[in-house]
Amino acid sequence: MRRIRLRPGGLRGRLLLAFVVVSLLSAATATALAYREARVSILERAQNSARDDFRTQVRLAAQEFDVPPNGSALTRLAGRISVGLNSAVVVARYRDLVASSDPGADQSRIGAALRATVRAENRLAFQRVEHAGRPWLVIGSPVTFDTSRQPSGLEVFAIFSLAPEERDTTELLTTVRDGAAAVVVLAAVLALLAAGTVLRPVRKLGQATRQLAAGHLDTRIKVTGGGELGDLARDFNDTADALQSSVTELRDQEALARRFVADVSHELRTPLAAMTMVSSVLDEDADQLPPDVAYAARTVSAETAKLARLVDDLIEISRFDAKAASLTRHELDVADTIHATLAARGWTGEVHTNLAPGVRAELDRRRLDVIVANLVGNALRHGAPPVTVTLFATADDLTVEVADHGPGLTKATARHVFDRFYKADNARTRSEGSGLGMAIAQENAHLHGGAITVADNPAGGAVFTLRLPLRTPARVSPDTPTRREENR
Repeated sequence: MRRIRLRPGGLRGRLLLAFVVVSLLSAATATALAYREARVSILERAQNSARDDFRTQVRLAAQEFDVPPNGSALTRLAGRISVGLNSAVVVARYRDLVASSDPGADQSRIGAALRATVRAENRLAFQRVEHAGRPWLVIGSPVTFDTSRQPSGLEVFAIFSLAPEERDTTELLTTVRDGAAAVVVLAAVLALLAAGTVLRPVRKLGQATRQLAAGHLDTRIKVTGGGELGDLARDFNDTADALQSSVTELRDQEALARRFVADVSHELRTPLAAMTMVSSVLDEDADQLPPDVAYAARTVSAETAKLARLVDDLIEISRFDAKAASLTRHELDVADTIHATLAARGWTGEVHTNLAPGVRAELDRRRLDVIVANLVGNALRHGAPPVTVTLFATADDLTVEVADHGPGLTKATARHVFDRFYKADNARTRSEGSGLGMAIAQENAHLHGGAITVADNPAGGAVFTLRLPLRTPARVSPDTPTRREENR
């Protein structure tokens, strides 16, 4: 059986809370209304019954009573009426004489306002009072002996206990309150069932969204029923269709663009090789040519060399984009490889090195050479001396730092320095580099399972840091994102 989990702030928890709160408010409101109506009904019934019985007993007792009475007659009158009222306390008053069916009863329950109403208005009146923590009903009436209903001076008061009625209303309130607990439990169960019907399609939508985000563009949701959830499922499927169509079109266009770049680059290689050979001959004989011709020959040679490097870089980039780049690993002495890279380009005298000896790793020599050459060449072209290359290793990684003491990089430049065709100074579109060197270096680092980062040099300038694993990773995904993709 699937466990129901309530997450703080989750839709299930909020639905459950809303249902419980509504049911509690409804139960409390219903209980209060029922208690009030029941209490009023019970008290009115008790009052009407007591008033009718009191009126009847007073009329019967008055038929055998003579005025003016003495104290004994007044006491007998009170006792007789009390017996007819199931032993309620009865107090009879005639001018200054007062008699009670229970001499020890507290007559303070008969309020002055009730006595004044009976005497002044010459009619039956009643009043509910609270005395000693218990409810009481006090009824008073004048006694008349003729049809003129002239006051005789005789007044009779009866005190009834409302404890049974209070007990009935309390039991009713307890019963209703106990029933409210069952209502709340039922509401919670209904809330969980309702939340399940709502959350089930929402959960499926969330799973489909995550699959879509993971690249499964054929993900769709089964549309069941109508209403808002059905419309939401249809909208998701329409969005997924549009996204799949757009992504497919973009992928096709990107594949065509990559194929075009690769084809053009390969087609340019043969004429460029011939042009490079001819330009190198012209460059060697430039001293024997007229000055204008010599300048033109050297310019053609330099531009041809740049074009050849650009074509090589484009071919290399196309291999990365096509996931065709691979590593030829050998166990290398990293310090010796870095020294060889600097020596091959004539940078030994321009670069200071601090290379830890004995650092060995399984790397592709050619790609490591490309990484170091791009980092050092970038520092020499755009930084300022001294340029320092530092090598050290930990238990798992090796680190190569290339630092310069130039103006450093702005935040915008550091954010895009590994982007393709990016140049810090956009006005210098005819700079020596193609704008692909740092992107190629980063791609080669990713291919090894490492990465290149850039930071400010505390002594001024910039520091590019290459980190590579000393051991071959168990699996290097060909889909490892490049820095260019991460910055998007």
